[in-house]
Amino acid sequence: MKVNFKEIPEKLGKKFLPLVLVVLSLLLFFLMSGSIHQKQQVFKEGQLAEETIRANKTIENKKETEDKQQLAKESVPPEYTYDANKAKNQVNLVTSLFDMIQKTNAEAEKKYNDELDKAKDKKTVNELSVEERIPMLKSQFEKLNPNDLTYFQSFPDSFYEQLFSFSADELKRVREQSLTVVDEVMNKKIRNSTLQVEKQTAKERLQYVDITTSMRQAINTIIDKSIVVNEIANEKVTEQLKENAKNNVQPVMIYQGEIIVREGEQIDAKAMEKIKVLGLTNQSTSVFPMLALILTLILQISLIIYITKTQDNSKDKIKNILFYACNILVAIFFMKLLYLFQKDTFSNVALLFPAAFVPVILTMFMNRKWGLLVAMFQSIFSIFIFYNLAGTTSLLVITLYYAFTGCIATFLVKRRIESQIKSAFFLLIIVPVLFIAILTAYQGLDFGDSKTLTSLFIASASGIFSFILSIGLHPYIELMLNDDSVIVLNELSNPNQPLLKRLLQEAPGTYHHSMMVASLSANAVAEIGGRSLLTRVACYYHDIGKIKHANFFVENLPDGAENPHNFLLPSDSKEIIFSHVTEGVKILEEANMPQFVIDVCQQHHGTTLMKYFYIKEKERNEETQEETFRYPGPKPQSREAGVINIADSAEAAVRAMDHPTNAKIAEFVHNLIRSRLEDGQLNESGLTLDEIALVEKSIVDGLCSTFHSRIKYPKMKSEAEKMKQEQEGRKV
Repeated sequence: MKVNFKEIPEKLGKKFLPLVLVVLSLLLFFLMSGSIHQKQQVFKEGQLAEETIRANKTIENKKETEDKQQLAKESVPPEYTYDANKAKNQVNLVTSLFDMIQKTNAEAEKKYNDELDKAKDKKTVNELSVEERIPMLKSQFEKLNPNDLTYFQSFPDSFYEQLFSFSADELKRVREQSLTVVDEVMNKKIRNSTLQVEKQTAKERLQYVDITTSMRQAINTIIDKSIVVNEIANEKVTEQLKENAKNNVQPVMIYQGEIIVREGEQIDAKAMEKIKVLGLTNQSTSVFPMLALILTLILQISLIIYITKTQDNSKDKIKNILFYACNILVAIFFMKLLYLFQKDTFSNVALLFPAAFVPVILTMFMNRKWGLLVAMFQSIFSIFIFYNLAGTTSLLVITLYYAFTGCIATFLVKRRIESQIKSAFFLLIIVPVLFIAILTAYQGLDFGDSKTLTSLFIASASGIFSFILSIGLHPYIELMLNDDSVIVLNELSNPNQPLLKRLLQEAPGTYHHSMMVASLSANAVAEIGGRSLLTRVACYYHDIGKIKHANFFVENLPDGAENPHNFLLPSDSKEIIFSHVTEGVKILEEANMPQFVIDVCQQHHGTTLMKYFYIKEKERNEETQEETFRYPGPKPQSREAGVINIADSAEAAVRAMDHPTNAKIAEFVHNLIRSRLEDGQLNESGLTLDEIALVEKSIVDGLCSTFHSRIKYPKMKSEAEKMKQEQEGRKV
């Protein structure tokens, strides 16, 4: 009927759990190690590359870095320090020069006048000559500070003689022009390289000033001595700036996965230098990717053990691990197929991988933890599968796409894809395409570019592929994993199923009752979002145990037949009625029925009291305990079983009513549910009060619309006989 995948863990046993993990790791290692294996090659400058050469690691190209640093240092201009006080200082020196000239002239005039007053013969007294005035001028230099003294000593005596030869007006004119020129020029930034240009420019401007040649010569001399450099190269700062420029140069990196030379191209000197830096001149397999792969597999095993450690059942552990192993192997195998079609010019083919499919399947059939685990590791393993893209943007996009799409897929609710088509379409197709668009925008790529459009198209195809696979393969995966798959349930609901045919032939009343309970229960379960088809099938078989003693159940008695329980003790009748539960469980187990169907058979009466026979026995024996006349249970353990518990009793009791009306049916069902709640029969079912209200309405509507009379026992006078009629009518 189906692949017994679910039986494999029972055969393996707990001791094979480590073996399963080891085999899984070895298979994964074998599949991925080939992608990161590198053939031994010898490269020479000038030869043609037999295949595309990529960097095998990320490393700094120190030679190129040093070249860039040297270029950066050379591009730094010298730093100059401008002395803003220099102009004022030079103007002050020129001012002092003329002040001392004037002072000397004044002293010489005074000395001449004094000698003239003392002399008897005026003609014998002469004014001080220029040669005599120079010593008088230099005597004033003794009072100057050493720095200023150098300036005044730089002028030759002939210059001072020239100044002393000027008249007062001429000296004043020379003074004014000198101060104007020096002040104007010194307020500019003057470097060694521009000093002579500035002096020459200043001198040329004097050509247009109305002064004598002698005066112009004197001013030119002052210009030569007074106009000096006021912006000096700061070697210390310049050197620091060069060092900063050097340090700011980013290292020239060769990134893992970077294409050094494409297939068929010539290996030039620059490419050869990179090959040497990478150590590819005699390339061999790198141990680090292999080590990383081994560590990744160890990490995967650790997380699998962590997730399964809370499971006490070793059968469930192995079942989960086997299912995870099969799915991750399928994912890796599909990635390897895409790897074979991958080319340098078409690296986006990897986006065709249906990254959402495996996480969806594990989320649906296991839980979200397993879905997230496989989503993470299929993206991590893609790093090793597409190792030839290592260090490139393409691998980054592929890895992020796998991780994001896989994680988003686990957002789906744990139920069939068909019941959440809109959510599945949005999460499996629309969202991944939007994510690729985001990555495209982040890289600054043009959305009109053919490569970008191809990536978006492939991402869409990947999402559609995941969507179709999830819907199409779900029933078959369910068939392998679960005993209550849709395919199995459809088989079991076929009237030609051997047990149903036997029930119809040997207990026709029970068969009809089961069909009615199935209809009531399935509709009610659908109202609360439960498993409707599973509920319907479970109801078909919930009373299968009655075929052992079909005539001891009132619905199977022909008209006018005597109730066989009239000839039995209450305790014997109790055992016969109880047996339809235990016998039913045995029959269903022998037929390898789904566990849920077996559970419903065992739980559909819960631990309710067989009231009629209990009262009859109580009349015979006052010490009779109520517990001995309660069904063995357990109480309903699921919402579906709780609904069946109510619908089973309601259908049987309403069928036994005289002239049932809608009001009488509604009142009875309400009282029945209240009594079950008071008796605690629904405490373990998980049904909420809101859900119970929906169930009540659905059952009442179903009974009112599909009610049929059922055969009843003849009326009896005693209260005990009435209790018996009620008990048998409810099939309790």
